[in-house]
Amino acid sequence: MIETLSVDFQIPFPIQSTAFPLEDLRAIICGEDVWLEMGAVREFLESLKSPHLVVKVQEFFGIVYKDEPQTPASSNGVTKSPRRRRTAEKSTDKETARSHESKDDDSSAAEEELRCRITNRFWYYLFVVGTELGDEIFYASFIPFWFWNIDGAVGRRMVMVWALVMYVGQGLKDVIRCPRPGHPVQKLQTKWALEYGLPSTHAMVSVAIPFSVLIYTLDRYQYSACAGIAVALVWSSVICLSRIYLGMHSVLDIAAGLFFTGILLFPLIPLVDWADQHILSQRFSPALLTVVSILLIAVYPSADRWTPTRGDTTLCLAVCVGIHVGAWINYQAGDMKVPAAAPPYPVIWPSHGLLGQILLRTVLGLCAIVATRAIAKSVSYAFICAVLGKSRDQIRHSADTLENRTKIFVDLFYKYFTYFWIGFNTQYLLPNFFKLLGIGRPDFYTEI
Repeated sequence: MIETLSVDFQIPFPIQSTAFPLEDLRAIICGEDVWLEMGAVREFLESLKSPHLVVKVQEFFGIVYKDEPQTPASSNGVTKSPRRRRTAEKSTDKETARSHESKDDDSSAAEEELRCRITNRFWYYLFVVGTELGDEIFYASFIPFWFWNIDGAVGRRMVMVWALVMYVGQGLKDVIRCPRPGHPVQKLQTKWALEYGLPSTHAMVSVAIPFSVLIYTLDRYQYSACAGIAVALVWSSVICLSRIYLGMHSVLDIAAGLFFTGILLFPLIPLVDWADQHILSQRFSPALLTVVSILLIAVYPSADRWTPTRGDTTLCLAVCVGIHVGAWINYQAGDMKVPAAAPPYPVIWPSHGLLGQILLRTVLGLCAIVATRAIAKSVSYAFICAVLGKSRDQIRHSADTLENRTKIFVDLFYKYFTYFWIGFNTQYLLPNFFKLLGIGRPDFYTEI
């Protein structure tokens, strides 16, 4: 057997610890004052992200939370406990907020108990309506109404700004992957709950649409700039507050959306104005727009789980391309003429007869849009499933996952095809149809 030899070394001097505090190292590299400022900024951002701040906003507008036992929550306000059992039951109290499904950071579905009561109906209905100003139903009605009854030139620019802002915002959501507010926030809406929270695209659109319209019309029409700014601010404020009130976004999500949109609008406003002129006049604009939009969809960033953001972004881009292709055909056919008078133009308020025509155009047009969506969706879905050799029911009922590439491709294809034709009919087919019926908007094809 081999015995180990133990030797005791005596060191005649003390050894100092060489461990260097990380905070001191950062202070040396960045400077103590800079590091302290960074820490203060980080704490400020965390306070804006706090779900308790969302609760305070909700309580300010009349939502009263019931007393309940505290449950453990992780940082960032996302509950880390296992899936909660469904415990919500139907209530006959109209002032009680209903239970909604939400997604935790493990993408597991859960339902929250009825934990709050609505005491102010005015704020509730205002914010429920306000949040719809950033929804698909609003886009599908407001954008066609603008083209059929107000101004096509401003409409084209507004739609392009809207589509590009949505593309950037939705992409950032899947890149940053910041969860929506968790416990103790009571969500009063479940739509879009599968998406990440930061930045809020509702907040981004609340700035992009009204302020792009404001900027593009200030030099085009004679009206009060103060009135336009006031309308834009109220519009944006209602949408942003509605998202916090409904528990769908933190204050940081809203602030990030406003910040990113402010940065984007500076280059986008002049760029889109320049691009609109070239799209109308260049021979190969439709092909170029189609290729660029498909490439943007192809390189769209992927999240760590399936979210509907890529499909929604495809919708926006397809509408934009369809509208500009329709405008290009009008221009190339000579239907668009440069106005004889230089802007700004006086605002012509509609008479009783024009109001009747506006109503008729809107009703007939929206019915045609609904029919277009139903027909194009059915045809495109059946076509792409037949090409891939898959059953429509099999695709439709399959799981929404990143691994299910077949369903992702089918969804992107039918959405692009469907909403391209919605945009095309909005700009080209339906205005010509209105003209044949004798109810076309005056001077519709003189706007460039």
